[in-house]
Amino acid sequence: MRSALGSSVSIQGANSTNIELFVTLGGIVLLFAGLWKVFEKAGKPGWAGIIPIYNLYVLVKISGNAWYWFALFFVPVINFFATLKVSIDIAGKFNKGILFGLGLTFLSFIFYPLLGFGGYQYNDATTSTGGIA
Repeated sequence: MRSALGSSVSIQGANSTNIELFVTLGGIVLLFAGLWKVFEKAGKPGWAGIIPIYNLYVLVKISGNAWYWFALFFVPVINFFATLKVSIDIAGKFNKGILFGLGLTFLSFIFYPLLGFGGYQYNDATTSTGGIA
């Protein structure tokens, strides 16, 4: 007579966990590739997009915000609003609107590759040559 535990069937098959793993890894690779290209378009080193904490610092610099916005990423609840502001500012630097910035916040694995591999150009108005000749 077989035991009840020996004849139980797993609800989740082994193949579905492999699919989830590959989809997750694919999304991460796509996000990092998009960040790499966004950083290069902004004149920063592309490899900075794959370094976990440093990429936040560089994103703050790309967005044109002060250094303390980087520190706000580590304050609970406030980090959500800092992410919103930095994302909207990055979208603005690429001549996109607030909705694109919200997309960068909530669907970053889609919008950063769009920004990086699309035809968008980085426009840093703070370093433009508007001085006296």
